[in-house]
Amino acid sequence: MAKVTSDYWDKKYEIEDFLYTKVENRFVVEYCSPLKPGRAIDLAGGEGRNSVWLAKQGWTVENIDFSPVALRKYSDYASEVGVASKCLATVADATSFVPQQDQVELGLIGYLQTPGSELKKAIRRLGKHVVAGGHLFGVWHARANLAGGFGGPRDPRVLPTVGFLKRALWGQGFDVVVCTLRDGQIQTKEGLKPSITVVLLARKRG
Repeated sequence: MAKVTSDYWDKKYEIEDFLYTKVENRFVVEYCSPLKPGRAIDLAGGEGRNSVWLAKQGWTVENIDFSPVALRKYSDYASEVGVASKCLATVADATSFVPQQDQVELGLIGYLQTPGSELKKAIRRLGKHVVAGGHLFGVWHARANLAGGFGGPRDPRVLPTVGFLKRALWGQGFDVVVCTLRDGQIQTKEGLKPSITVVLLARKRG
């Protein structure tokens, strides 16, 4: 399959509204609310709905995305709600990024729907920047969504399974806390739609 470019996403984000709304993901709220705020990387964070939510909770967040248009909207949004001082932006690819915050207590990766080899690279690269005792959290449209869910890609190659995500963390120093399918919902301009979601929460040993 052809590699998706930053130009492709820039064109999608070049609209007045937020492509995925400003509403934070419900699973990010559920799994990250209990964590003590510190430093976080939101990998492929797009327009920053989850980054800004984390900043409101007290985190210092670095949104890393390869779309300059998305990051500009994120920075403007952070300024609008008064958390710009806690929101960093880095233009970079998810598989080769060099973060401004080298060590973080939370690595977040939300809906990076990319082929398995690329997703594995992104997860492992993000994991290297999580401190001992810190957490990695991810949420994706699941492969099971093809049969019973709304929205998301229809290509199984970019839809991870529970087994794939667990294998991606093998040998990386993490204990998997949760890796499971959830009946979720995705935010659209028409409201919430049902979706089958896979979530991953892992804690780095040490």
